[in-house]
Order: sequence, then structure tokens, then C-alpha cells
Amino acid sequence: MRDADTFNSGRELRLAARSGAFHRPTSGEAPGYVQANLVILPRDWAYDFLLFAQRNPKPCPVLEVGEAGSPETAILADRADIRTDLPLYRVYEKGELVEETGEILSRWRDDFVFFLLGCSFTFETALLQAGLRLRHQEEGVNVPMYRTNLVCRGAQRFLDSPMVVSMRPFAPADAIRAVEITREYPAVHGSPVHLGDPAGIGIADMGAPEWGDAVTIREGEIPLFWACGITPQLAALVSRPPLMITHAPGYMFLGDRADHEFRLSG
Repeated sequence: MRDADTFNSGRELRLAARSGAFHRPTSGEAPGYVQANLVILPRDWAYDFLLFAQRNPKPCPVLEVGEAGSPETAILADRADIRTDLPLYRVYEKGELVEETGEILSRWRDDFVFFLLGCSFTFETALLQAGLRLRHQEEGVNVPMYRTNLVCRGAQRFLDSPMVVSMRPFAPADAIRAVEITREYPAVHGSPVHLGDPAGIGIADMGAPEWGDAVTIREGEIPLFWACGITPQLAALVSRPPLMITHAPGYMFLGDRADHEFRLSG
């Protein structure tokens, strides 16, 4: 089990990440606040990615786009610094992962544009409040994430590439409830893209997720698969932009806005 949460807001967690005091996955942290995936690209690649996201809204729901050269947020949080306020970053050069780091101050450029994309961690509070249990939180690990045979439609220099999904197992009755709850959150991936047999979306081994950690799936439980914001990182491996910076899988940006603001019924 993970230690009890000690953050009362997204801002508290961001400040802890900025100081280097917080460096673990963010599922279950600062409950009630929006979480987001991060993508940073040079300006001459930014439109290509925006078009890619627009064509693939399930894995890439855009919540905020930064001004070119500015690292400060304006919508999800009041002037958070995108260079320091996440627990862990990844740096890709020409499709190769070259670094994981706790801050990107030295790498920031005047032509960078950041994107914050909806994250399924945002609707986890609603699942918990409905009495549903989240196995990755119970087991104190990162949510499992898998490459699938579902294909995202390419845009400009971002080529067709596979969708990534996150997985949470539930008993059948709870699985129905999880679908009903999460479909109310389309801005943070919404309802699952698949449930049941993982082979149906090209997953051969549930015990070996490409990102995150495997979790226990008990007899009779159904795995539910949600579109995942790691999809742009897989797109980077396929499309090979000269430089792309992202969050590390599971280490999200925490905003100031409440998670219920992203529910259709408010």
C-alpha cells in the first residue's frame, strides 16, 4: 500500500516536485485535483502534434496549449512552471529516449510549446467515491500501460502509430459502474476503449506491461482498458521529432482545477 496522501492541493504537490521532495507516481495524490499528461515540442512541430491530437481525442484530449517560449500555465493552474513542477520528465531525441530527469530548466528553449492532455488519474477519485477499488493503488504500484494494435490516425509528420492503454481490473458489476462513471469524463479519456480479452487489442502478456507495473487480476475480474496519454510518447518513437519532452509514465502534472469540473454534468 502507498503511504497516506499528504497533499491538500495540486499546488502543494507541484511545489514538492519543484523542490525535489516528491518523485513518485501521482495516482491517488492530491485527490480532487485534475491531473494531466505533458508534451513539449519545438514550435515547428507543434501544429503537427495539435492536428494529431485533434484526430485522436481519446488518447490525446487537449486541455491546455502554452504560448511559444513560455513555461507558465494559465488554464489548469495559475502560473505553474512546466519545467520544474512535475515529479519526473522524459527527453526524446529523434525517437530515442535519452534522459529521465527531475527538471528541464537547462533544456528549455524559446521556441518550445507545451501541451497538457487529459489523464485518467483525474477520474479515479470519482471511481473511489463510488466504492470501486483501484488495484494499482491497493498494491502501491504504477498503473499498468500497454501498447495495442489500435492505430491512431497520423497528421503531417506525426505518422500513424499504435494507441497505448492503461488497465484497471474490476468484478463484472463494478466494471459496468466504472464504464458509466468514466464516460462522463471525455476530457480525460472518457469510457474504456476495450474490455475483456486483452488479445482483442493485441496485448499478449498482461504480466508484462510496456510502462508501469503489472497488477493482480483476480479470478472472475474483467480488465478494462482506457486510452492513455503515453500514446504521444509512442508516436515520438515512430515519427522521430528532433526533440520531444514529456512526463514520465505515471508522473503527471497536477493542476489547480477540481477534477469534477471535467465531468459532463459538472
